[in-house]
Amino acid sequence: MLDLCGDPVALTAALVDIPSESRNEERIADEVEAALRAQTSGFEIVRNGNAVLARTALGRPSRVLLAGHLDTVPAAGNLPSRLVDGELHGCGTADMKSGDAVFLHLAATVAEPAHDLTLVFYDCEEIDSAANGLGRLERELPDWLSADVAILGEPTGGWIEAGCQGTLRVVVSATGTRAHSARSWLGDNAIHKLGAVLDRLAGYQARSVDIDGCTYREGLSAVRVDGGVAGNVIPDAASVTVNYRFAPDRSAAQALQHVQDVFDGLDVRLEQTDAAAGALPGLSEPAAKALVKAAGEQVRAKYGWTDVSRFAALGIPAVNYGPGDPNLAHRRDERVPVRQITAAVGMLRRYLAG
Repeated sequence: MLDLCGDPVALTAALVDIPSESRNEERIADEVEAALRAQTSGFEIVRNGNAVLARTALGRPSRVLLAGHLDTVPAAGNLPSRLVDGELHGCGTADMKSGDAVFLHLAATVAEPAHDLTLVFYDCEEIDSAANGLGRLERELPDWLSADVAILGEPTGGWIEAGCQGTLRVVVSATGTRAHSARSWLGDNAIHKLGAVLDRLAGYQARSVDIDGCTYREGLSAVRVDGGVAGNVIPDAASVTVNYRFAPDRSAAQALQHVQDVFDGLDVRLEQTDAAAGALPGLSEPAAKALVKAAGEQVRAKYGWTDVSRFAALGIPAVNYGPGDPNLAHRRDERVPVRQITAAVGMLRRYLAG
C-alpha cells in the first residue's frame, strides 16, 4: 500500500512506478483510494470512475480544494523512477505525481487544518478535453467542486502561478484562381494573399496585462501554413492557422473579435477551430491572499492553459502550484528536484494549518 505518512519523495516514486497512461488509471486510482481509506481520518471518500475524491466536514470558515490528475502521457523508456543527484527521474515525476504526493501526504498528516479540505484526483487530463475526468465530475458531482480556493498541483517550480491565459485558434483562408504557372497572369495566387496576413502578424504588438499583480503577456502567432497544388500550378486555396494566447480579462468571444479586427480589410476568411477561456487569478479573495502569504509572495502569471480555468468558470479562485519544472513535462528526461517536493509540503502545511 502507498505510505501517505512517510517520506513524500518516496511516495512520489511509488506513484510514478504505477503505470498510469491516460485511460489506464484504474490501478493507481485503486491504490490512492485504498490508501486514503486506510491512512486518513475525518474524510468522506467516494469513487467516480477512475477519479477519487475525499473531503472533510469540520465546519471551518473556508474550504480549500487540492486537485491533481492521476494520468501521464505514454512512458518513453523512463520507468521505473530513479533518484540521481537529488532529482527523481521518471514519467510523470513533474507532471504531476509529485504534486499528487504532496496532497496525499498532507491529507494524512495535517491533523487540525484551519480550512475544510477537498481532494480531487482525476483521470484523463493528458488527452482530449471531452475525456477529462474533471469535466465529468463537474457534470456528475458538482457539489464536490465547491471551494473558496482551488490549488491545482501542476509543476510550477515552487511558485504560485495564478489563473491562466486563454487560447484560441483560427484558420485564415484565402482563395484564388488556379492556372498554369507558365501563364501565371491567368490565375489568382491564393498563397500570395497570405503575405498580407503574415505582415499583420509580424507587426502585431501584443498586450501585457496586469491582474492582481500578475502580468499576462499575450501572443498572436502563425503556427501552420497550408497551400499549393503542384510545382507548375498557381494555387487557388491557401491558409494559415493562427493561435491567440490571450489574458484572462478577455472572454473567448472577445478574443475572437480581436483576431477578426486584426485581419479586418484583408481578402481572407476566418474560421474558429478551437477556444478555451482563461482564468482570472482571484488573488484578492481572503483564502487566496493567505496562500500567497504562505508562499512568501512568490507569485507569477500562468501563461499556458490549465484546468484552473474550469474552477474559474465556477467562480472559484484557482492557482497552479507544485514541484517540478513545467518545461520538463512529457520529456524522456522528465525529473523533479526532491527539495522542491519537501518545500511544497512545508509551504502548504503552513497554509493549511493556518
